[in-house]
Amino acid sequence: MTSYLIQRSIHMILLVFLAVSVVFFLLSLSGDPARLMLPADATADEVEAMRARLGLDDPLHIRYFRFIGGAMRGDFGTSFRYGEPAMPLVLQRLPATLQLVVLSTVLFMSISIAASVILATRHGSYVDTFGTTLAVFGQAMPGFWIGLMMILVFSVRLGWLPTGGYGGVVHFILPVLAMTIRPIGRFTRVGRSSMLEVLRQDYVRTARSKGLSERVVIYKHALRNALLPLITMLGLSIGVRVGGAVIVETVFYWPGTGRLLVSALNTRDFAVVLSGIFIVSVAVAIANLAADVAYVIADPRIKYE
Repeated sequence: MTSYLIQRSIHMILLVFLAVSVVFFLLSLSGDPARLMLPADATADEVEAMRARLGLDDPLHIRYFRFIGGAMRGDFGTSFRYGEPAMPLVLQRLPATLQLVVLSTVLFMSISIAASVILATRHGSYVDTFGTTLAVFGQAMPGFWIGLMMILVFSVRLGWLPTGGYGGVVHFILPVLAMTIRPIGRFTRVGRSSMLEVLRQDYVRTARSKGLSERVVIYKHALRNALLPLITMLGLSIGVRVGGAVIVETVFYWPGTGRLLVSALNTRDFAVVLSGIFIVSVAVAIANLAADVAYVIADPRIKYE
């Protein structure tokens, strides 16, 4: 297991390096920040002077190696827009995003696992049909549309909850629900199918033939193996979760990393974008490593050499 973790850690470093490098070159081709920061009638000399001040007058390969050298020291450059080091700006916004991602993930995983067990153990019943239909509708609804509809109903019409902002518990309700509803549908459908397949296995029939209660058969013998596909999906969906946070943060005016990155992309604030991509890449790599470790916990038969 130790050698496997070391090997995966090396892969994580390479993954993060490649992700940041690709984004660096794509940003360099996307536009000139100097022109965005100057008036539309700025002269060519003024643009060149601004490019020199921003350090954009050097050839692309020189800027790349300078960026990589700084990134290895933890320096991702200075924000064009804010005039401050970019990484601290991103880290200041990160807790707000993590709160949304963690709370919504815990909520939709808890609901999805419970719903999967209920639908699978009542396969073919009206409960199964109704629950599966709801899961399909939930999966089909875009996150931004869910957020807008909840604002319209619970904030504008009923006045129960704030339309956005960051504050107390009530400010979390709508953003967390907006990030929860859609994945509940997808994870419930996969969890139900996995649970049905496990319940048909010989070891489940053997457990039942021994006289074990149905509760013990379901939760001790069947559920752990049925969780493996959900663990895989969860590890692979971390990037999607963070991407979904960008939309939710924009809709609910949430002061997280997602809104900061959208603003940085619009203004070609390269240092902030690259800092955010670095954080997201590290989060995705760690999530996939955690999923591999969770396999061993869920199913001791799995061994990593």
